[in-house]
Amino acid sequence: MAEPADLKAHESTYGSMIGLLKYGAVACFLIAALVIWLIA
Repeated sequence: MAEPADLKAHESTYGSMIGLLKYGAVACFLIAALVIWLIA
């Protein structure tokens, strides 16, 4: 089993990654919407 110190580091990294994915998804959606608007 993982050590408690490793778990804290993992939780921190996981939280950062989830935040990055959320903002990345929003950014991709906005860029795609802009491209579609420019083409139309």
